Amino acid sequence: MDTNESNQNNSTQFSILAQNANKTERKLNLMSERTIKLRWILAISCLPLFGIYTAFGIAPQTLTGSIQTTAIIEEILLPAVTDAASLENAADHVSTQNYWYKDHVRRDDTLNSLLSRLNIRNREVIEFIRTDEIASEIAKSLIPGRQVEAETDSDGNLVSFEYQVKADQFIMVNLTADGYSASKIAHDLEVRAILKSAKIKSSLFGAADDANIPDHIAIQLADIFESDIDFHTDLRRDDHFNVIYEGSYDQGQLLKTGDVLAAEFVNNGKSYRAIGYRDGNNQMQYFTPEGKSLHKSFLRSPLEFTRISSGFNLARFHPVLQRIRAHKGVDMAAPTGTRVKAAGDAVVDFVGKKGGYGNVIILKHTNGINTVYGHLSRFAANLRRGAKVTQGEIIGFVGMTGTATGPHLHYEFLLNGQHRNPMTVALPKSNAIEAHNKAAFDSVSNQLTAQLRLLDASNIAALD
Repeated sequence: MDTNESNQNNSTQFSILAQNANKTERKLNLMSERTIKLRWILAISCLPLFGIYTAFGIAPQTLTGSIQTTAIIEEILLPAVTDAASLENAADHVSTQNYWYKDHVRRDDTLNSLLSRLNIRNREVIEFIRTDEIASEIAKSLIPGRQVEAETDSDGNLVSFEYQVKADQFIMVNLTADGYSASKIAHDLEVRAILKSAKIKSSLFGAADDANIPDHIAIQLADIFESDIDFHTDLRRDDHFNVIYEGSYDQGQLLKTGDVLAAEFVNNGKSYRAIGYRDGNNQMQYFTPEGKSLHKSFLRSPLEFTRISSGFNLARFHPVLQRIRAHKGVDMAAPTGTRVKAAGDAVVDFVGKKGGYGNVIILKHTNGINTVYGHLSRFAANLRRGAKVTQGEIIGFVGMTGTATGPHLHYEFLLNGQHRNPMTVALPKSNAIEAHNKAAFDSVSNQLTAQLRLLDASNIAALD
């Protein structure tokens, strides 16, 4: 082998050895790194053990063998029980538990479903409620919304039962030593003023519904402002009103609403206000805040807030006769049987049938005024010619007798024999508040007017 070949072999062997050395070095480095990591893991894992060991090392050794013990005996007095019967009664008293229920009558309720929902299961009381002279009235007056309360034991036996017959009258059924008894009781209701505001979007009743105002309050509003606002045609979108009315409460729960105490109606930008004041007969009368009476000698409409189907027109095409014929009154569409009121104090001048009017009533008022009510289905009982009637008294019922295409009231207003449009004729008003009541009225008016202003300010803020 020559020198060059020998050198080449030595060089190759050196290169291989160097590579092996490098590999060995890398392996040692990896092993070293793993060893260091394992040591750290072991060190961290041992820390809790060192803590425990240290705690035991620091804590002093407890010497249990040198503690002296002493036995203490104390007499405990137990409650005395006179006899086994007393013990049994006490156990019964502890196990007896009564339940109280409060609910309202639902639209589809029967007596059985109502009692079942109140967990009343004993047949004895169910039969009593059906047959007792007083309690049997419950089944006859299941009106949705009426409240009911009951107390029963754990077996469903009735202990007490209270049902709302009227707003402030209740029937009580109680368990006594002699069985069940029933009685009527009256609750003392708390009367408070309710303040509400509403905005007209489509109709008075729609606005009242949105503000949770009862229908009869809306009807009172229409009656109060009837001489200033025609609620059939004058209402405008965004008209608004504020109203203060009576609410009667039983233990914080509203049971019924009463008269309007004060109201403000803004119609087409013009504001109208009314203040209620009770006279010597406790009848509510309405005045302007200054004391000018709003009471009308005549009702604008003898029907409470109805839709006018045919207006006053002296050249109307008659739908039945098929020719031009003057319509000297207004037709107020209403279901058959709707009550018709006298527009004012009067004497009955005619009651009976008359041509196209069908069943008709003619009333004679003072100052040359007559009113006519046609197409009635029937008349009020005992109504006869010469009888006196007062404003608002029921004199007949809507029908479609005579020449009529559907049930409605035909209403006419005549002044000295000349027909006038009942919807626009000027209606005479009563006098202002009496002088001896003026000071008391002013006190009431100032208070209610201030509340109306507060409501109006809140309403304007809401609108803005």
